[in-house]
Amino acid sequence: MTSLLAPYDEWYFNFFYPKALPAQVTYVELLDTDGIFYRFRSLDSTNSDWESVGGWYTKSGFGIPSFNKAKNPPQFIHFCWDSVIDKKVYETRITFSGTVWKMMLTPYPSVGDPHENDYHRFMLIGLAPEGKVRVWLENDNKPNIPLTGEKVILIETVSGKDLKMCKNITNHPDGYIYYGDTPDFIKGKKYPYGEW
Repeated sequence: MTSLLAPYDEWYFNFFYPKALPAQVTYVELLDTDGIFYRFRSLDSTNSDWESVGGWYTKSGFGIPSFNKAKNPPQFIHFCWDSVIDKKVYETRITFSGTVWKMMLTPYPSVGDPHENDYHRFMLIGLAPEGKVRVWLENDNKPNIPLTGEKVILIETVSGKDLKMCKNITNHPDGYIYYGDTPDFIKGKKYPYGEW
């Protein structure tokens, strides 16, 4: 791989959470492979995945976001999020290796037209109870590609007294209340409500 610069205009990232186990991302910082540093105060809504019940659905996808995008693959994504289900703020830093950059920069034959090239330029970041975070690249009409393993990706999450960037960043300054389908959904179920 000779260049770490993207051959496309931009790539996209979507945050999401399992059915009725809400989370909200409040602030994001991102450094791309060209050294461009992004701050996101306006973000697309954190998506609810109604098919992720008891575990992550492998073919999730949420379309093109309006705000959650960058020019080149990420060196890191550092973000703050409210876990409504856990009633706490988490701070997560995801560091990506060259393996991920290569996956995002290497073309593959388009599903719609094998004579055209596509790229893995849609990233999914799942937010689950216990502050667990998982990352995938969307994979057209196939199971999404999980990004796992210490040589591929490093995910570090803290909360409480260990918060630094995310201290005092929350959409719930007066506390957390379960709403919508959550109270009925968790009734009679054991926390953390699945394998995440």
